[in-house]
Amino acid sequence: MSLPKTSRQYYLPQLGSFQNLAVQEVPVSAPKAGEVLVKTHAVSLQYRDLMVPSGAYPLSLPENLVPCSDMSGEIIAIGEGVKGWTVGDRICANFMIDKIHNGSPNDEALGGSVHGVLTEYRTFPAQSIVAIPDHLSYEEASTLPCAALTAYNALLSGIEPTKAGDTILVQGTGGVSIFALQFAVASGATVIATSSSDDKLKVATKLGAKHVINYKTTPKWSEEVLKLTNGAGVDRVIEVSGNATLGQSIASIRKGGNIDIIGHVGKADDVKPVDIIFPSILKQINIRGIYVGSVVQFKNMNKLLAANADKTRPVIDKVFSFDDAKKAYAHLESQAHVGKVVIKV
Repeated sequence: MSLPKTSRQYYLPQLGSFQNLAVQEVPVSAPKAGEVLVKTHAVSLQYRDLMVPSGAYPLSLPENLVPCSDMSGEIIAIGEGVKGWTVGDRICANFMIDKIHNGSPNDEALGGSVHGVLTEYRTFPAQSIVAIPDHLSYEEASTLPCAALTAYNALLSGIEPTKAGDTILVQGTGGVSIFALQFAVASGATVIATSSSDDKLKVATKLGAKHVINYKTTPKWSEEVLKLTNGAGVDRVIEVSGNATLGQSIASIRKGGNIDIIGHVGKADDVKPVDIIFPSILKQINIRGIYVGSVVQFKNMNKLLAANADKTRPVIDKVFSFDDAKKAYAHLESQAHVGKVVIKV
């Protein structure tokens, strides 16, 4: 099989907006020793992909960054010394290319500190890829590297993994939150889901949430959480909004409960920073920052997906063509989506 000579890819010639995304054609090289060359089939977007082009991402970026971190594709060539992979294998790349084990300190993340995956072809270190579960399409599999793995890490790794009978509070219906809902349900936990949209809450209910709260009509939703748990509070909060909701998350948690800090998508301009020290001590809360996950966790998560195919199938809101990538970004920015926004390459 002859290799492609060029690859079309998006890049950011300057920061300020995703509207600055431009397309360029670059040469394709054969994979080096220890690498595989992959044809990209699908890329999914996440909130970070809005932060990066806007200039709001807090880490340094390479010039002319190729954006996005979450992809699925097909191996089309294998470098010297690579074992365990063959041409035609369907794969995803891990969000952090060198984070093999849970304790790995490296944080070279695709679409951030290193060039990303919004490209037709790309090489990856063979150790940084995982096989796609057989029952998933390329579009579905592209949602796994960040959103799914972050949710899996929060719920099923760490000091106190989620178990059957726990009660989990999931904020919103974005990618991480939907996967957290699905993984919690698959684990036998009870889920309370929040959203500003009754229509989105209907989707959450269909996916297995036992209780739903519209935080627009119930702004003090932590009080409703306490009512639903007979005053005890939930075992875990999947915190994706940051300071906008952290105070209510602390109010919602039980003594000794867990708050997994994942993002700050909430608009908190008029919210004072939350003093977490005193309440955390009094309630003995475990607060853990989650930065996606490792290759080992990815492989373990895929076992869960395969074993619970119906309950954990990725929820895709809309699929855009490669040429319509900017429209995909705009749809993500609108927050009209439930689940993931995908670009088919």
